[in-house]
Amino acid sequence: MTAPLKPELLAPAGSLEAFFAAMENGADAVYCGLRDFSARAKAKNFTTADLEGMLNHAHGQGRKVYLTLNTLVKEAELPQLVDTLATLEALRVDGVILQDLAVWRLARRHFPGLELHASTQMTVHNAAGVRQLERMGFTRAVLARELSLTEIAAIRRETRLELEHFIHGALCFGFSGQCYFSSWLGGKSGNRGRCAQPCRRRYRYHQQEGYFFSPNDLSAIDLLPELAAAGVCSFKIEGRMKSAEYVASVVGAYRRVLDAPPPGRKEALRAAKEQLKLSFGRLPTRGFLTGPNPTDIAVPSVKGSTGRFLGEITAVRGGEISFKTRDRLHLGDRLRVQPKSDQAGTAFTVKALQLGRKPAKLAPPDALVTVPSPFVNRFRKGDAVFKVSSEQAFTLSDAACRRRLAAAAPRAETINLSARLEGEHLHLHARWNELAVERAYPVTTYPAQNNPLSPDTLREVFGRSGEAPLLLGELHAEALPPVVIPPKQLKEIRREFYQEVARAIAASRAAYRREHQRAALAELLPAGAPQAAVARELSVLIGDPREAHLLNDPSVERLFIPLSTRLARQIALGARKLRNRREQIVWDLPFILFEPDWQILKQAVAELVAAGFCAFRLNNLGHFELFEGLEGLRLSSGYRLFSLNSQAVLAWRELGLGEVGLYLEDDRDNLADLLRRDTGVPTSLTIHARVPLITSRIRIKGVRSDRSLVSDRGEKYSVDDRSGLTVLTSETEFSLLGHLQELQRLGAAHFVVELDHCGAFSERGKQILAAAKDDRPLAGTSKFNFEMGME
Repeated sequence: MTAPLKPELLAPAGSLEAFFAAMENGADAVYCGLRDFSARAKAKNFTTADLEGMLNHAHGQGRKVYLTLNTLVKEAELPQLVDTLATLEALRVDGVILQDLAVWRLARRHFPGLELHASTQMTVHNAAGVRQLERMGFTRAVLARELSLTEIAAIRRETRLELEHFIHGALCFGFSGQCYFSSWLGGKSGNRGRCAQPCRRRYRYHQQEGYFFSPNDLSAIDLLPELAAAGVCSFKIEGRMKSAEYVASVVGAYRRVLDAPPPGRKEALRAAKEQLKLSFGRLPTRGFLTGPNPTDIAVPSVKGSTGRFLGEITAVRGGEISFKTRDRLHLGDRLRVQPKSDQAGTAFTVKALQLGRKPAKLAPPDALVTVPSPFVNRFRKGDAVFKVSSEQAFTLSDAACRRRLAAAAPRAETINLSARLEGEHLHLHARWNELAVERAYPVTTYPAQNNPLSPDTLREVFGRSGEAPLLLGELHAEALPPVVIPPKQLKEIRREFYQEVARAIAASRAAYRREHQRAALAELLPAGAPQAAVARELSVLIGDPREAHLLNDPSVERLFIPLSTRLARQIALGARKLRNRREQIVWDLPFILFEPDWQILKQAVAELVAAGFCAFRLNNLGHFELFEGLEGLRLSSGYRLFSLNSQAVLAWRELGLGEVGLYLEDDRDNLADLLRRDTGVPTSLTIHARVPLITSRIRIKGVRSDRSLVSDRGEKYSVDDRSGLTVLTSETEFSLLGHLQELQRLGAAHFVVELDHCGAFSERGKQILAAAKDDRPLAGTSKFNFEMGME
């Protein structure tokens, strides 16, 4: 599929005000979330009634609305997910953006009216990943934000799927969908829409304090022609948590540039950049678009807060704060106060303003101001004050928004109509899809002196649908006698017939929805009794193939060996030494494989298969194509291929996996729910590891793994460079040791211990293995979400 001449401008809508701000400033489409299953759970999000009105309004203007279902779904939530999918299909949303393959499987099998878009949280970053999405029936891929223009263009040359890419807004430090930082600190999972943004906080490395993981904001306003030429068909603006004013300003700026004729583009770009300054984001960066090693994407010395810095608080009295403002300040401006600690900031709107002791509407730059806030004793002297939006806000109240939605006409259905006149009755036959409605109406006829009844007469009358949401498509009229039917009578017949047709269509749609919903619910697996305890199997992930003699330990069933691209050829050649143990070795694939690395790994996989190895663990959708044409393989998934529910497990089985790795963030209750479903697929569960909290393509200059990076709370982290990627891990290990018998009673049997961080034969490695054999807890470790729960 070739990109359109003018790509779609796709805007965020986290509120009704933002929706109308996007519509009025030129967005071709918006994306929004319902109150469940949205990766921005803190946004206002919408009810299904809101969504129906938004669809009516947008479709009436030839625009589109995409719905985000891009969170991971717990087992107990699957019936609710089915209800949601049935509703979305009935409402005819223009696309569903998803992350969890439970959504993909249920939609593909039971809700064929839904177009499926792969969220950026699926970490699709190479041509093989996009081709896999094509095979799975997706219509669009939202590419990972770590790609350069050159890499995007290379993907476009080898694929046909629509490509969407972010062009503006906040960036994650790590690959979207693969960050466990927020969840690790308190169970608030980014993959469940509840990210607490610990990456925006301040950390200490040696004697240096900084915002090491807080990227600047993406702004690709200079690169729109290049993005279009690279094959991006949808330009996406980030910001479902942002205000309507932000959406209006940013959408308007990009619309100005996209619509500018070539001679006026330079001036349009200048004006758009000035407009974007009013959105008060972080410093702008082009991200990875201009190359894989940007130097301006994350600067530790730059405070991670959004907004224009105004100054620091000099005095606090109850809820009042005083500070010297660097910029103009006006009633209606929105401020954020950021504490010196790494805690989240607090925002409020300026409703009163004092210059000295006198009330004012406007304060000039460099003025000492006092501003009351609704928060008593929340702020401290020295806290930073930022302006995050100006008084020139998008002023449309929630009530006004709802009146507009209510006024939007529902989407009209196109019907084909046949008419014939038999004696004193007009017979009408309407067809909509497979539905047929036929009625006969008595009419009064008169011989025609001129203008007898004709197809044109009928089209003029029935081409107007009145209040019924119908459009006339084809009209067939059999040979009509030379008579006249009074126009008033024809219009009354049209009104009555069209109302009946509309009711029949609505009933048909409702029946269609119920049937799809019933079939999907019937396919959800029932909960069985907890499975009887089965024999425990232990697998170990090692960091070096030379540690393979760990298989001499009779308690170790299998080894996972990383097949890194840096060592792929050497590993493949040296693997012949492991031939006698090849049934016990599983090659673990790196989840990030940019195009050159993918080709290297393709060759290594072929050589390993030729040497008799058949077991591989996949960690990204782009891995499936590595095994095309190869037979006799045993493929499994790691926890990066999300499996939080039984429908996702079934999806992976349908895609060819014989074993599924359960999700690392999961908690006790959901694990129990999932393991009580008989999927027919063996599962594995990681029970000890150093969790990679963030994996990033961003390099942190000057930070090495020899020293800890410390938070304000005293938590310690390590930063490593692994095959060109930055990996942040907690120095506290994750461990479920001591819970293995309980997990076995729940139905888990195959456990994975990761020792790649310490070495299998180090003192720590031996200690961990001994504890695993005895099911003995290790002091100083974390159970992650197992007991505290995952939100």
